[in-house]
Order: sequence, then structure tokens, then C-alpha cells
Amino acid sequence: MVSKQLNSINFFDPVQDLIPLVEERMRQATCDHNPELGLAIDHLLSSGGKRVRPTVALLTGRMLEGDEYHLVTLAAAIEMLHTATLVHDDLIDGALLRRGISTLNARWSPAATVLTGDFMFARAAKLAAEAESVDVMQLFAETLSSIVNGEIAQMFPDDGITNRENYDQRIFAKTASMFELATGAAAMLSPVNEIAIERIRRYGHAIGMAFQIVDDVLDFTGEQATVGKPVASDLRQGLVTLPALYYLEAYPDDPDMAHIRSGTHYEETIMDRLVASIRESGAIQKAMDDAQRYIDQSLEILDEMPDNLERHALEDLANYITDRRL
Repeated sequence: MVSKQLNSINFFDPVQDLIPLVEERMRQATCDHNPELGLAIDHLLSSGGKRVRPTVALLTGRMLEGDEYHLVTLAAAIEMLHTATLVHDDLIDGALLRRGISTLNARWSPAATVLTGDFMFARAAKLAAEAESVDVMQLFAETLSSIVNGEIAQMFPDDGITNRENYDQRIFAKTASMFELATGAAAMLSPVNEIAIERIRRYGHAIGMAFQIVDDVLDFTGEQATVGKPVASDLRQGLVTLPALYYLEAYPDDPDMAHIRSGTHYEETIMDRLVASIRESGAIQKAMDDAQRYIDQSLEILDEMPDNLERHALEDLANYITDRRL
């Protein structure tokens, strides 16, 4: 696969004029706050996020000729929601850095960090309501519920049972639900019928699933200095992602995998050996093949959409997902 850097991809270009409006809308939505909270929010909003999710919403809306004022408000709500989930994720995971920048919980107490995330969730919901669509608000609420339910399920797995259905549910809640929100809600703000809305929601679902699968692959194939966290960080926490799941299916009696999944203390040499085994097996390629199938599905859906600049940008975005390297 060809290596691509995010800043060299042109799928942002058709909505580049709207991204500053989205960021301004986010700042306006959080302007009436405690001064300390204001510093924290400014830190979060300036921490270098790629704005992929709001870009998906804006591209979808422009492709379908939606109202731009409401699309900008929706995009701001989605990015605010995403940022709030990261605040809580970093606290739950004990992460001190994100994208090379200190996380909020590295600077504040757990209580203050939770409350900041809660404030951002509330403001994200307020922004979603300002899109003036009951359907959008309902989808927004459903997405938030999926995200939180997924986090709880990840913290309390069912007796350590890991299978493909469990994995798919987890990555939908973690990632794909947000992409589905971006496309579905944007379509709801556009002059299209229910069939078109459902189709473009399926596009969002497909690219979201592929996005997380590739993230899980990069967790094994990347290097710590580049990824910004230990290689196989999920597995180190006892979480079996798709590459490890395929390896487990092929080698169910692997003692290193059994030892890691037992939750007992293990030597680093065991993890290093297991990561090497997963890398050398066909598990990585099988996972990437699954991601590519999702991308193929998403491109088929786009074939049914209006043939314009925004549609081609969404095609570029889909192809980027399986081409990217950290």
C-alpha cells in the first residue's frame, strides 16, 4: 500500500472554507464559562485535531445541497462530541499525552477532567439542537448512548469472551457510530428522501468500521515513537482487537496469548514475542482485507450519490483510510 500523510490528501479542499466557521462556532458555544474551564477548553480545541468527522458531515451536506448554516452547526456539534469523548477516554486510559500534547487529566484532577468532559457533552448537545431538526437530535442522542454503552462494555467484558460480533459492536460504538452520525445527520439537513439518508448513513458506518480496523492494525505495525503509545497497547490492557482475534482463531492454544489474556503479571519478553508472532502471521493482512471490504462497500454506496466535487472528495477519504500510515 502507498503511504499517505493526512495533510497531502485533498478531501478537505471542498469544505476548507467552512472549517474555520466550525471552529468559531465551537468557541462561541463555550464562551460563557469559568475562566479555568475556558483555559482547558481552549487547550482542547487548539490541540491539533484533524477535524475528519466534521469534514465528513460538511462534504455529505454539500454533496446533497444541505443548508450550510445548519451544516456548520452540526459539524461543530459532532467535533465537540468527539472532543468530549477524548477527554473521558484519556482519563479512563490514564493517558498523559495525545498527539504529543499533554492531556487534560495530566494537568487537572480526575474530578475536574470529568466535569470538563461533561460540560463539552452538554454544549455539543446544545449545538445539535440548534441544527433545528428533531431527527438530528434523536440521532445525536442515540450516538452518545452508543458511545457510552460501548465504553462500559469495554470496561466490563462478558467473562473475557471475545468474538467477531463482540468486536464489531465495540468498534461501532467507539468509532463508526460517530461517522454514521456525521453522514446521517447531514443528510437529514438536506433535501433528500429517507432512502438517500439511509444509504449515506451506511457509507458513514462502512468508513467508520474500516477506520477503526486500520487503527487496530497500526497498533501492531507501528513503532512507539511514531504511534505515541506502546505497540499493542490495547492487548497490553487485555483488549483483543481484530489482528489479535484472527491470530487467536488460528492459534487458540498459543501460551503467550493465554498468559496475556489471563490478566496476570507478564514479562515484557512475552508481549514482544506475541507481537512478533502476530506480525508474522496472516492476521494483519486478514484484518486489512476486512477494512478494504468496508471501503469497497462505501464506494459502491457513493456511486448512487450526486456526481459532484464533494462526492469525489468522500471517495478520496474512503481510499485514504486503508492507505494511511502513522
